[in-house]
Amino acid sequence: MIKKDTIPPVCALDYAFRRIGGKHKARILWYIFKQDNVMRYGELKKRIQNITSKMLTQTLRELEEDGLLNRKVYAQVPPKVEYSLTTTGMELIPFIDHIGAWGRKQMEKESQ
Repeated sequence: MIKKDTIPPVCALDYAFRRIGGKHKARILWYIFKQDNVMRYGELKKRIQNITSKMLTQTLRELEEDGLLNRKVYAQVPPKVEYSLTTTGMELIPFIDHIGAWGRKQMEKESQ
């Protein structure tokens, strides 16, 4: 379910970046995609550098609320939780890939 913002988006780009903007969201989606569309919390914590547990938990909740991630909880001890992309989340992957390619190109230019 997409969360309701108190201020309506001014355009489609505003709407989109409210869902995937920020420091970690696109990377979380990308890493889950690259791991056969399933990752556990601990795996994400190891992959994403410089993120606190609180921030990772908050970001995962926002992605789930926005309908981009599925969260599956297994009834076992210790608890096991897996995250996977929804169909809507999968639709973003080509765009995240394109942005990554642009970023690599810019980094190469700067290193010359």
